[in-house]
Amino acid sequence: MKRLLTVAALLAAGTMFAMHGAAADDAAMIKSAEAAAPAAVASGAAIYAMDEKGAMRTLREGTNGFWCMPDNPGSPGPDPMCGDANSMEWLMALVQKKEPPKDKVGFMYMLAGGTDGSNTDPYATKPEEGNNWIETGPHVMVVNAKDVMHGYPENPKPDTSKPYVMWPGTPYAHLMIPVK
Repeated sequence: MKRLLTVAALLAAGTMFAMHGAAADDAAMIKSAEAAAPAAVASGAAIYAMDEKGAMRTLREGTNGFWCMPDNPGSPGPDPMCGDANSMEWLMALVQKKEPPKDKVGFMYMLAGGTDGSNTDPYATKPEEGNNWIETGPHVMVVNAKDVMHGYPENPKPDTSKPYVMWPGTPYAHLMIPVK
């Protein structure tokens, strides 16, 4: 069985968006990253790539306060993402397994879809009994807004065609909003 890797697990392992050798040049990574958000956002966003050791490399400077990262070629599906500055702080807290910053709600785009993952364990690396593996399509996310997500479903196995909370009960709980 092909090993499936979640966005969070790849981040935790420091391998998300790792680009190996000449197989993925900067122009291709920029094009991939821009697919995550509307052109009005992506065209002015800073573009970052993360190497296999977790170090960030700037592929393009930004002008609008947003950032984007390309698809991770090691994951089973498309997963480029873009977000605002607050979402980058939340994302780095997730990667480093630290508490997210207080009072900084963030917004992220994943309009090309997202790699499948556990809805209850941010660091799960494959489907296993009890980790509530789900499939996601194109969506946007509101991160670090635990106090304003009341009333949205927190089911372990949500209907991913409607808004729901991913990773409820963890510091990384966030609202997933499908767009198709």
